[in-house]
Amino acid sequence: MVLQKKSNGLLLCLGIESTAHTFGIAVVDENGRILSNIRAVHKTTRGGLIPADVADHHVKVCHGVLAESLATANVGLGDIDLVSYSQSPGIGNCLRVGAMFARILATLLEVPIIGVNHCIAHLEIGKLLTAAKDPVFLYVSGANTQVIAYEGGRYRVFGETIDIGVGNFLDTFARHLGLGFPGGPKIHQLSLAGKQYVELPYVVKGMDVSFGGLLTNIKQKYDTKEYTKEDLCFSLQETAYAMLVEVTERAMAHCGKNELLLGGGVASNSRLQEMCRIMCEERGARAYVLPTEYNVDNGAMIAWLGILEYNAGKRMQIEESNILPYLRTDEAEVFW
Repeated sequence: MVLQKKSNGLLLCLGIESTAHTFGIAVVDENGRILSNIRAVHKTTRGGLIPADVADHHVKVCHGVLAESLATANVGLGDIDLVSYSQSPGIGNCLRVGAMFARILATLLEVPIIGVNHCIAHLEIGKLLTAAKDPVFLYVSGANTQVIAYEGGRYRVFGETIDIGVGNFLDTFARHLGLGFPGGPKIHQLSLAGKQYVELPYVVKGMDVSFGGLLTNIKQKYDTKEYTKEDLCFSLQETAYAMLVEVTERAMAHCGKNELLLGGGVASNSRLQEMCRIMCEERGARAYVLPTEYNVDNGAMIAWLGILEYNAGKRMQIEESNILPYLRTDEAEVFW
């Protein structure tokens, strides 16, 4: 398929994000200019994330998000040259909605389609929007907690959670407190009123971390009514984020890198950002933090990675535009 570029000669990509609770659509040009980045987020007042309900949410909002994204970018559907979508990893119910919408649009517009890796998209949008060149990437979101760096032609995982992601850990404890989804921001607000540190399990195993035992322990402490939820939330953040900073610093030393890039929804937490900056300052390194709009799941990162892969020669037929819910970061080939 030959692209018919517009008068300015710049390829326009429409990126669709649907891995979990966010349905996002963005329009980005091949120079990395983000023309729009619109999101609709599934939220609850109580309970957690039910995949079927989230998929229903995505179906309901997809047309509205598309219309708003095109209007914000001041382009029409006919101006789009490429459609990219989050192919991996993620919740299958949610990924299917984005993939189906991408296939419909690509077929309707007769333009190429590219499926991309959500985790790597977080990293690449970070490199686009900061001065980071070859960073260690602390990727912290709901289901994902990984310390990543580029070595030997792939993004290698140098440390990760051995049970649940830090975001899911935060959301599960928030649900235990009777808070809604997402729980991380609510826990952070409660932590600001904490007055004392409550000792909690600190579980680092080599380069990996574990939150399962910490979650059980803090739920039990809350149930005793001996501690305030504010003190527990404060202690939770101090403990969990210190674990993440420890393994991240060790990865930076191992890889010989002096840049740290934070990404993923939990990377929006100001306390985690502060702890990472302090660690980097102490070792003469630089920490890069994105605006919240690009830390959380968003279509702009999907569109940008789609452009990188397309311009590097990747092609995909509609019949190949499947989903890969369990594909790991270090299984994705890096060829751009």
